[in-house]
Amino acid sequence: MKELMFFGLPLSLAFLYFVVYSFLGWCMETVFCSVVERRLVSRGFLFGPICPIYGVGVLMMICWFKPFMDRPVIFYLVATVCMSAWEYLVGWFLEVTTHIKYWDYSWSRFNLQGRICLPISLAWGVLSYLVLFFIHPGVEGALAQIKGVLLYFLDGVLLGLLSADAGATIFQLVKTSQLMKNLRQAGDELRLKAHLGKAEFFDLLENIGDRLEDLMPEQLDEAGRAAKERYDELMARTEIFTRRFRETYQGMRSSLPDAGTFESVKRRGEWIKNQLKQEKKENKKK
Repeated sequence: MKELMFFGLPLSLAFLYFVVYSFLGWCMETVFCSVVERRLVSRGFLFGPICPIYGVGVLMMICWFKPFMDRPVIFYLVATVCMSAWEYLVGWFLEVTTHIKYWDYSWSRFNLQGRICLPISLAWGVLSYLVLFFIHPGVEGALAQIKGVLLYFLDGVLLGLLSADAGATIFQLVKTSQLMKNLRQAGDELRLKAHLGKAEFFDLLENIGDRLEDLMPEQLDEAGRAAKERYDELMARTEIFTRRFRETYQGMRSSLPDAGTFESVKRRGEWIKNQLKQEKKENKKK
């Protein structure tokens, strides 16, 4: 039986390339972000040590850019445009599906909706050159040694692990999206209860803005306290479900016009972190 092909590559080999370069991309991002943020950052959207955006990106390089390798200028331009378009597409897709902006290049004067920017785009062209001319020949030679049953067995194991990881990540994203929606609704209900309870609460909410977590139970009537209890419960659950993503992408923010709910979750996370630090200091003193 003839094996399926993927842009001139056997599908089994193309999948191995995808996994290897997704892992190498994760290594590069983790090292870079850890150095920049001065802490260990296990970068990546999935749970495992893998960044699929790099795996797909390098497959694009292998399948589409090789014909231009003997023309460096054209190669660089094609690589820069294609890889930037891919990064933009991924950023747009994540924002549309999760309502979260995981990276933002607005700090650069030349950026497009914060999803791509000129310095990073130029770096993509350089990275493409390094991968195809220096890294891929070694990877290609090493993977060429894996053949027959071993190749298909390895593909099957990796596909199973990747599918399980993707399933767990999708579940977390769906759950987080639902919790954020419920939290926004609970926040609106709490505001309404506070407004209807006593007139002075309106001035209180106006002063604290969206910081509903600052409302104290004794400041509310019975209906308001019930709404506050539900709000606090949802806040705690949402903070837990978003913790991994917030630790990985510290600059992440909501892409919705009303970003107050997500900012409240971030404040809750910072409060918990500070509490844990304080407890550690007190335990050391003891």
